[in-house]
Parts: sequence; structure tokens; C-alpha cells
Amino acid sequence: MRDAREDPQIRHTPYSTRRDKRRVKWQNEGHIHITMWRDRKTPRRGMGENTQDGNPGSWFKITIPYGRKYDKTWLMNSIQSHCSVPFTPVDFHYVKNQARFFVQGVGTASALKDVSYKIYDEENRKIAIFVNPSSVPYSVRYKLEPEEMEQLKLTMNKRYDISQQALDLQSLRFDPDLVGHDIDIILNRRNCMTATLQIIEENYPELLSLNLSNNKLYGLDGLSDIIEMVPTVKILNLSKNELNVVWELNKMKGLELEELWLEGNPLCDTFPDQPTYISAIKDCFPKLLRLDGQELSPPVITDTDTPCLLKPCKESYKGSDALKSLVLQFLQQYYFIYDSGDRQGLLHAYHDEACFSLAIPFSPEDSAPSSLCEYFKESRNMKKPKDPSLCVQPLKHTKCDIVGSLCVLPKTQHDLSSFLVDMWFQTEKMLCFSVNGVFKEVEGKSQGSVRAFTRTFIAIPAGNSSLCIVNDELFVRDATPSETQNAFSNQEPTLTSSSMPTLSQEQQEMVYAFSTQSGMKLEWSQK
Repeated sequence: MRDAREDPQIRHTPYSTRRDKRRVKWQNEGHIHITMWRDRKTPRRGMGENTQDGNPGSWFKITIPYGRKYDKTWLMNSIQSHCSVPFTPVDFHYVKNQARFFVQGVGTASALKDVSYKIYDEENRKIAIFVNPSSVPYSVRYKLEPEEMEQLKLTMNKRYDISQQALDLQSLRFDPDLVGHDIDIILNRRNCMTATLQIIEENYPELLSLNLSNNKLYGLDGLSDIIEMVPTVKILNLSKNELNVVWELNKMKGLELEELWLEGNPLCDTFPDQPTYISAIKDCFPKLLRLDGQELSPPVITDTDTPCLLKPCKESYKGSDALKSLVLQFLQQYYFIYDSGDRQGLLHAYHDEACFSLAIPFSPEDSAPSSLCEYFKESRNMKKPKDPSLCVQPLKHTKCDIVGSLCVLPKTQHDLSSFLVDMWFQTEKMLCFSVNGVFKEVEGKSQGSVRAFTRTFIAIPAGNSSLCIVNDELFVRDATPSETQNAFSNQEPTLTSSSMPTLSQEQQEMVYAFSTQSGMKLEWSQK
């Protein structure tokens, strides 16, 4: 460590004296302030271990408040593009709502501090970046020794199938070669995961399949680095680990996985049924074809742009049946996610600049109490407010605001058999349709209450012959006694052609899935 008195740019102020220790406060270029204790005779340490003295080897913690809502790749690329010096983030991870990582060097830390509030997210909000001195990151402090790295590499080579480009690291900690050399590789530890990914990047850059089952993984912060290091991975086995929440999988969204194994993790038991589970996982990995060995149908909702609503085919001039099938599949998928309890999966259903409005026939001045109070603060009525700004305020703009607004509405269960669907405008680039029906609330003070609704969608074409919402208008009211009596009386959905007999929910899903994959009409798909 340099002595503070040797640098004329650094000033120190002794605040107190205890034995051979003194407190030093210094300032470097007005950017970073550090207060520390140290001995007069400091033990020699390597530059990488130097923590809070302002030397080039110092480590700093970088914190982005509310960084959890940003994709890691987008966030890091944005920061790097605005930073005046290149940097290598170490141990990127999330803590509550924050995103954190570490960098080495006071120059890099100062450059990152200058980036604060210069980056705008998709909602046009400035992103803050906080820089603080830090101890050496875990993965650096406990970095594997060269001989340990070499043994780990030999062990992994024995587990690599070159013909399949597959690496089997299940139960890695208990591998006899590692245990015999007294090397403890616990992949939950950042230093172990970092070392493992480093070996993969250097030796298996074209890796297609990675098996990490039975490793007691409860977080994927360390593994998320694979998105940049080995983006070729298409098959990932995370079965029989300790993953508790689906949020952990969001950290892996950058991987274009085609096959994923999760069975044996606690998160699998957090979903009410298999379709909800599949929907949540496909939201993280839209291109997924197999989950836990089960073949999946192609995605219905995606935000990938395509030029037209219908796939070119010999019958494209008879577009009514194909469009009907497209809209019905879209509605089934939309309300399936909407009723699942986690409406974040609807993000891919909306365009980035979509708009949403909600209206109810209720006024707080009404003398009779209404059960629609929970909808009132989101309700929009241009005739009522005297202040014009109050007409615009409830209008939700951008898909993040829309889904955030939908998430605070009461949890629901829609009666698909009550749906009345109408397509009332169509061009090659746009489709307008509405749906009327009933739903009941399944939680809260109004649990069991039946509502009637009308929803109008304006959508544009998206990938895989699906739709992307650009405008969404929802009107909710109390159901009439007749609507309440008939609600959910017919459990078989009637979203199919009237010429088709009623089907169970499972049969209906099979028909839709087969129609999507085969391209056949619903009638022939049922046959």
C-alpha cells in the first residue's frame, strides 16, 4: 500500500490515535471518498487484494437500484457503451431489487460513477449507478489455485462427450477424482462456478448440452455468465436442485434454449397445474421445444415482427377460418396466463409502445356501495374529470406499465364458455376484435363475485402466425343476476366452431395444439 503522504493529490487528516493505528480520509479527483483504518506497518498484499486505498488494484462495488427489472445483457451493454473505459464486471448478481457487480481500479470506478443518470430505460427513466469501495469479491478472494484448476479441467474432460458436444456435471462435488485430491467444488459458490465456466469457455466453446443436475443449486447468478461465455448451449439440465422461484430462470433468459429439465426443484410445486408451469417457463425461454422431456407446442404469443397476419398457403384467400383459429388460440393463451396468478407472462403479448385503458360504470359519489372499488383508481372516463390531465393519467403506456397495472387488479378465473368473440376490422397489417364474457374473482374481499367484461384488442402480426397487442381497452361491470346464474355452468369451453361438439378443457387444448402444429382447421384437427 502506498503511504497517503507520498501523493500530493491526497490529503489526510488524523482524527484520533489508537496504538499504531490512524484514520485517514482522502479524496481523488472529487469522485470517490474513502475513510479507512490501517497500521503504520501494513502486511504485504498482492494488488488484487488491495481494497480501499485508492490504488489501481482497489475493488469497488457497483450498485444499480431497481436493477432487477432490467435484463442483465442489456444493462451491462448499456453501461459499457456509456463508460469511457472498458471494464470487466465481476460477480454480477441481484440483491432484492438491486443489481450489483464489482470492478477493480479507481479509474474504472470513477468512469462508472460518471455514467450515473446518463442511461435511459425503455420507460425513459434515468438509471442511477452508485459506486462504493469494497472488499475483494468472493470469487477473486477464493479463486482456485492453478493445480486445482488443472484437476477440475481433467475431471471435466472425462465427463465431456465430444460426439454430442455434451458436458455432464451432475453431482460434480462428489466426483472421485476431485474428492481424491481433496478439492471441494460446490457450484453454488461463485468461485467454483466461475472456474467451471472459464474451463467451459476455453475448452468447449461450441457446447450444446450442459447437465448440472444434483448440484444443490439454489441460485443462478453465477451460471448466468454462460449467456456471454457459451451462448451456444441449447439443452440445459437443472433437475434435482434447490431452485425455489421462477425468477431465478429469468437470469438465464439470454440463452435460446430448446430443451430444459427442472423436475425435482421446489419451484415445480409452486404452480397450480401443468399448463401454468409450462406457460411460466416458456415466458423465460420462448423457443423452448421440450420441458422435463415433454414435447411443447409452438408459442402462441410472441413479439417477433413478421410482415403479415397469415402464413402463405394455398387457401390464404379464404382467410376467415384461419383468422378465427388465430384469434381463438390467442385468447385462450392470453386468459390462461391472465388467470394463472402471475401476469408478468403477458409482457410478450404487448408491443413495446402499447396502450391500455380500463373503465367501470361506477362513481365514488354513488350512495350505494359498489364491489368495483378495487377497479376505480385505474378507471378512465374522459367526461368526468375537470382537470384534463386526469384523463391521461390512468392511460397506461408501454408494455411494462400495462402489465404492472394488470398485476394489481384482482386475481380472476374467466369462464371461457361465456366468451362472445367478434372480429370487426382486418387488414394485412392490423386486426381488431373484441371479446365479451364473465369472470369471477378468486381472492380478496370480493372473492367469488362474478363480473361481466368487454375487451377490445387492436393487434398487429407477430411471429409464428400470432398477434402482438398495440391497444387494449377493458370495460368491467357487475354481472346481471342472469349472467351470474349461468356463469361456469358449462365447464366445456365453446371457443370452437359451433358445428363441433363440446369438448373437455384438456381435449380443447389438444385440438388447439394439433391445429397449431399441423396447420389444419380446428374441425379437421378434432377429427
